[in-house]
Amino acid sequence: MQIVKIIKKDVKNITLKVKPNCEVVLVAPFCAKDEYLQSFIEQKREWINKKVEYFSKRVEPQKELVSGEDFYYLGKRYRLKVIESEIEGVKLDKEYCYLYVKDKNNFAKKERVIESWYRQEAKELFNKFIEKYQPIVKKEVNRVTIRKMKTRWGSCNYHKGYINLNLELIKKPKEGIEYVVFHELTHLIYPNHSKDFYNYLSTYMPDFRNRKEKLERIL
Repeated sequence: MQIVKIIKKDVKNITLKVKPNCEVVLVAPFCAKDEYLQSFIEQKREWINKKVEYFSKRVEPQKELVSGEDFYYLGKRYRLKVIESEIEGVKLDKEYCYLYVKDKNNFAKKERVIESWYRQEAKELFNKFIEKYQPIVKKEVNRVTIRKMKTRWGSCNYHKGYINLNLELIKKPKEGIEYVVFHELTHLIYPNHSKDFYNYLSTYMPDFRNRKEKLERIL
């Protein structure tokens, strides 16, 4: 049975989270009784087990970046082909991802070229969705940061108007990416996951739960 770490803080609501490293954390108000929390955990046990199973299968083997490996972009799997070329970059067709590099044996260089391409694609797509939903939330976005994050797809600092988005999102289907962007923009209005927050999501993105499911599927 998975151990649940209980943390009591100055909060109003109980939150339960399973992290990608399979750690289970429950945050509860100081006034919450231990008996109630144990009962709450047991009620959520099936959900906890499913999340732990999901994250345990999600660990990816270390890529070697050689021809024949799988390469993911916008929810689709491509077959990687590494080609020596003086002009470096990445191109896609219906089935293959072509990685052009000067030295096929330089792993660090291949990794940099792919990440640079991912970042450029992510920047264009994320900004497109931000431009779509910012007029809806009617809040200023002062900075958008794309970076690798281990524990979440995105985050928001509603005080400063900062949005952070996980670079790994670019590997996921567009519907899931769009959901994350709108989710974080909505936090500029509702900083927590309150009932009002989810009502707002439902109003402007009625299928957000289906989008979230697509996002969390293992590629």
